[in-house]
Amino acid sequence: MRLRFGRRSIAAACLAGLLGGCCGVMPAPVDGAASKGLVNVGDARAAATHYHDSGAYDRDLVRVADAARRWVEKRAGQVSHPALVLDVDETSLSNWPVMKADDFAYIRSGACDSLPAGPCGYLAWENRAEAVVLPGTLTLVRAAQSRGVAIFFVTGRGEAERAATAANLTHAGYRDWTGLYLRAPGRPTPSAADYKAPIRAVIEARGYTIIANMGDQPSDLAGGHAERTFLLPNPFYRIN
Repeated sequence: MRLRFGRRSIAAACLAGLLGGCCGVMPAPVDGAASKGLVNVGDARAAATHYHDSGAYDRDLVRVADAARRWVEKRAGQVSHPALVLDVDETSLSNWPVMKADDFAYIRSGACDSLPAGPCGYLAWENRAEAVVLPGTLTLVRAAQSRGVAIFFVTGRGEAERAATAANLTHAGYRDWTGLYLRAPGRPTPSAADYKAPIRAVIEARGYTIIANMGDQPSDLAGGHAERTFLLPNPFYRIN
């Protein structure tokens, strides 16, 4: 068993000591190795959870998606064959239940049958096709489609998850997209950008003008092949 002493428990112990004459002198500050520029992992997890649960995360998602929508509505009629490229996870769909259950760790394999408790394997979670929609992105997609913009999803999920991913997107409200690109097996790349940017080039080679590319990772947007990029907030994980 690990004993934990928070501020309240320390204060209570000191108060008891004072009453018993044991805490008459407060201890001097303790010098130790400074971790300048570093954030305590426990504090970071707590801050990320509060950001999500407070509603600030949802508001920031909608703010970015609305900016993308305004641009798409303005630009769509000015080019031929306009296209919108979107990531899937934490851009079009939310995996919050598994992130919370796994305490922000990435557990690739294993079952996912105890939610809201963990552990939950991501592959099992993806095949359940239960990730929920991010409403701001769905609003963007519907506005884009009403103006003749083709929708392409480009995800780092593997090709083996195609059926589950398509089913999840459909269940979440996405319809009539033009393309869904998933990572082919046995073809690793140094970064997600090295996989996604060439796919956008392929989309352009098909005659489309990518007027907007939106994702939650800088690597979703790096590498060009889009007129404008929109970065959604994601303090929960980083994909290089």
